Amino acid sequence: MSSLNPELNETEDLIRMIDESAAHVLKDDLLRARKQRFTTPGFEKSKWDEFSRLGWLTLCTDEQEGGLGLGVRELCTLAHRLGQQLTPEPILFPALIASVLPEANRQELFECKQVILPAFVTYGQPAPAFHNGIVTGHIDCIPYALGADAFLVQLEEGAALIRPDEQGVSLTEHKTHDGGHFCTLQLKGAQAQQLSCDMATIREQATLVVSAYLLGLAEKAFQMTQDYTKERVQFDKPIGSFQVIQHRLVDLFLELKLGRAALNAATTSFAAGIRGSAAELSVSLAKARLSKACSVITRAAIQLHGGIGYTDEADIGLYLRKSMTMSGMFGTESFHRNRAFSLMENNHG
Repeated sequence: MSSLNPELNETEDLIRMIDESAAHVLKDDLLRARKQRFTTPGFEKSKWDEFSRLGWLTLCTDEQEGGLGLGVRELCTLAHRLGQQLTPEPILFPALIASVLPEANRQELFECKQVILPAFVTYGQPAPAFHNGIVTGHIDCIPYALGADAFLVQLEEGAALIRPDEQGVSLTEHKTHDGGHFCTLQLKGAQAQQLSCDMATIREQATLVVSAYLLGLAEKAFQMTQDYTKERVQFDKPIGSFQVIQHRLVDLFLELKLGRAALNAATTSFAAGIRGSAAELSVSLAKARLSKACSVITRAAIQLHGGIGYTDEADIGLYLRKSMTMSGMFGTESFHRNRAFSLMENNHG
């Protein structure tokens, strides 16, 4: 039954268009993602340019500033498709920060003259300090940081735009299970200008975007496994016909449904303008659910594929490795469960 609200219908149609467009563009992108492993910076600048021309970087920027004027719900639709193909380009996070960049830097980002990545403070860790134009501190776990021309660094208040080649700035690379990398950004007296923006809220939105990526990843891993159980024959029958396999697949399907419901609730809350502790609660519920679902599904997928699932040639292994890398990004399952419990206690206290 269609909605009686014309604005809701228009939004649903727009989301469907973004989803269908992304599915077409990213078709068969998994092979390219495989080839990008163990390379520097781990993604293709030419693909970054192609995605930018499609308007993906401008999704969350107001129309008056050259963007499409959409929100995190639409960006999560795109993230879901990227997750299905394990697309490595970190184009989602710059889309979130584009609107708070100075106009000149925003235009350079949109025109692909610069790759500007956000450097979010890890939940529970202190933010870099800003005093008299000097930034001191560090930020961990910045994905694909070696490909960045600049970082929008989260501070105690606001943010600072910093280039990695400036004095007092250094990057330490950490290899990841999926063949990519994270970096630690060290700031020792780096000069910068403070920008006024709400990086804490943007970090919550980025957490939802990662959750949507994990949902796409988990759905594809489940689909691949379901298809395999229909093809793999044992005792003259497809293994998918055995009840014990069917029960496991049902359990995995329920994990997907619960994760999708939690993500939909969180993105709907943000679209409705809900902020503060209520938004944080919905974000933590979604991230905890999908971190768990992605881990459970990809690990079970390897087991259900049998010995071939453990080989590097098997695509299902790529999904497990990506899950291991991304499930803890912007907070582990345990962190977000604990935060959700704390927020619920405070709301009802």
